[in-house]
Amino acid sequence: MKSAVIVFPGSNCDRDLAEGLRLVGGRAPEMVWHRESALPAGLDLIAIPGGFSYGDYLRSGAMAAQSPVMAAVREAAERGVLVLGICNGFQVLTEARLLPGALMRNSGIRFVGRDVALRVENSQSAFTARYEAGEEIVFPVAHHDGNYQADAETLDRLEGEGRVAFRYVGEVNGSARGIAGILNQAGNVLGMMPHPERAVEAAHGREDGRRLFEGLLEAVGQPA
Repeated sequence: MKSAVIVFPGSNCDRDLAEGLRLVGGRAPEMVWHRESALPAGLDLIAIPGGFSYGDYLRSGAMAAQSPVMAAVREAAERGVLVLGICNGFQVLTEARLLPGALMRNSGIRFVGRDVALRVENSQSAFTARYEAGEEIVFPVAHHDGNYQADAETLDRLEGEGRVAFRYVGEVNGSARGIAGILNQAGNVLGMMPHPERAVEAAHGREDGRRLFEGLLEAVGQPA
C-alpha cells in the first residue's frame, strides 16, 4: 500500500502513525510537509496525524486546513483516495469541510488521555472491514478538543446513512451521541479521535488498532 502522512508544524503523532503503517503494511509511508502543493503519485492512503497543528491557534485544525497541501488532499479525496484523520487529523478534516460537524472543547474542560472502549457501528467501510458491527474494542485517546458536535439534522443524517464508524462506550468527552469517528458520504474519508496507531503491536498492550490498517491493505488489493 502506498501511503503518505501529512506533517504540520506541531504534529506529534506523525512518526507513530508512520510506524503503524509500516508495521502492518511492510512499507514506510511518504512524509509530506504541509507546504507542499502536490502529493506523491499513486497514493492509496493519505493519513493526517494527531498533535497540535499550529499550536491549536484560532481553533484546533483551523490553520492546518488552509495549508497548501490540503487542496491536493481534497482533490484526492474527491477521486476516491482513502483519507484517514486521527485526533488532530479529524479536527483538520472537519475544518477543511471534508467531514461535517466540529470538534469542540471536552466537556469538563479537561484533557482526556486514557484507554477507552469503543463500539464498532459500521463494519462495511474500508477502514472497519476487519471488525464486526457491534463489536467492542479499546483504543487510547489523548485530546482536549474531542467533543464532536453537529446540528440535529446532520447527526440524524450520519446515523441514517450509516456514517458513524465508532461510538464511545460510556462518557468520554461530551461528544453528541457518543460519536468517536465518522465517514464521509462516499465512505473513503474517516475522521476519528481515538488512536488506532497506538494499538497495533503487543508492546502497546493491545492490538485492536491493527485490524483497521489490515482492512485498508485489503481494500487496496494487498493481503494483510
